[in-house]
Amino acid sequence: MRMVDIIEKKRDGLTLSAEEIEFVIHGYVKGTIPDYQISAWLMAIYFVGMTDEESAALTKSMLYSGDVIDLSPIKGLKVDKHSTGGVGDKTTLILGPLVASAGAKLAKLSGRGLGHTGGTLDKLESIDGCHINLSEQAFIDQVNKINIAVAGQTAELVPADKLLYALRDVTGSVPSIPLIASSIMSKKLAAGADVICLDVKIGDGAFMKTIDDARILSRLMVNIGKSFGKIVIAFVTDMNQPLGLAVGNRLEVKEAIDTLSGHGPHDLETLCVEIGSHMIYNAKQAKTLEEAKTIAYDNLHNGKALAKFYEFITAQGGHIDDLEHFIKAKEIVEFKSKKTGYIKVIKALNIGLASMKLGGGRETKDDIIDPMVGIVLAKKIGNHVNSGETLARIYADKPISADIFDSLTEAFDIVDYPITTPPIILEIIR
Repeated sequence: MRMVDIIEKKRDGLTLSAEEIEFVIHGYVKGTIPDYQISAWLMAIYFVGMTDEESAALTKSMLYSGDVIDLSPIKGLKVDKHSTGGVGDKTTLILGPLVASAGAKLAKLSGRGLGHTGGTLDKLESIDGCHINLSEQAFIDQVNKINIAVAGQTAELVPADKLLYALRDVTGSVPSIPLIASSIMSKKLAAGADVICLDVKIGDGAFMKTIDDARILSRLMVNIGKSFGKIVIAFVTDMNQPLGLAVGNRLEVKEAIDTLSGHGPHDLETLCVEIGSHMIYNAKQAKTLEEAKTIAYDNLHNGKALAKFYEFITAQGGHIDDLEHFIKAKEIVEFKSKKTGYIKVIKALNIGLASMKLGGGRETKDDIIDPMVGIVLAKKIGNHVNSGETLARIYADKPISADIFDSLTEAFDIVDYPITTPPIILEIIR
C-alpha cells in the first residue's frame, strides 16, 4: 500500500477502504508518513468529503491510536456530553451535578479552551484548590462514590487527533465536517461513556455558522456513535448571543452556582434541563423523558443539584469559602447604551474576543488565563434598553483598551421595533 495512491484515490472522489484509512493513521502516528502527504490527504478530504462509512472508519482508527478508557468498573450506564464550543458555555458545571443528583453517572474527560474563553478545566481550576489531574482509578472511584468526576485528557488518549488537528490548523482544512466529526467522536468514544449528548452550537459565536451544516455534522456524529453501539443525541443550539449572561472563568462558575440555586438565566436553565433530561432518561434514572425533565427541573430548584456541585468540587480538592467575594476583579466598568430601543443582535464573537483581550481566554496554548476578568451582560436579545442604561459590565484587572470598548460597541445592534427572543434549542437529532 502506498500513501500517494491513497491520496490520488481520495482526490478523485473514490471511497477509501477501512484498511487504507488505518494505514494512513497508523503510519502518521508512527512517523512513517510525512506531514506533506497527510496535508495533501486532508485537503482532498476537505474538497471531496467522506462517506459515513469512511468517517466511521477514520474515527475507529483514531480511537485506537492510543489508550481507551475502560469504565466498566463504574456501576450503571455512564453519561457524557460535549459542546462544539461557544461564548459563555458553562453547561458542564451545571449539567454534571444536575444529572449526578438524579443518580446518573457522569464520567467526563475534558479539554482546555483555546480562543474566546477558558474551557471546563480552566473554569474548574479557577476555584481555589480544585484539581483536574485524576488517575484512572481515582476517576472511577469518585464516579462510583458521588456519581461525577471531571478530569483532564491524558496525552495517551487519541494521539492521532492531536497530530491531525495541529496539521489541519495550519493547512486550512479545519472546517471539514467528516474531520470535525471524527475528531470529536474519537475522543468521546475513547472516554468510555455509554450515553453521549452533543451540544452543536450555530451562529456568530460558534464554529458552525448555518443550521444545515449543524444538521449534517450532528447526524454524522450520531450515526458514528450508533455504529459503536452508543446512545448519541445531538442538540442544535443557538449561539447568536452568549449563553447566559457571564463570560469569563470565575464569572461563569458564579453563574453556574446561581443556576444550580434555581435562579440562573432562562436560556441557560432551559438548555441544561433539556439536555439533562435526556441524560437522566437514557441512564435509566427515569421511566419517561417527561419524568426525567421533571426531575431535572426540580433538582435545580430544591437544592439537590447545588449540594452535588459542592460535593463534586470538594472531592476534587476545591473550596468556595465566600461566594459573595468570589469575584475579585480590580475594576468593574459599566458599558452603557447610546440608543433607546430593542436589542436585535448581541454578537457573541465580539463579546468573547473582548473577554479574551481582558485576559479571560487564550490566543495561544501557553497563554495564562486571568480567572477574575470577563464580561457580564445586563441585557439579552429582545430586551428593551434606554439610552444611558447598562448593557454589560466589564470586569478588569488592567486598564481597558479602546479596542475592547469598540468590540462591545459593535456587538450590540439596537432597533426601534420589538424583537422576538430566539429559542435556545433549534433541533434535536437522535
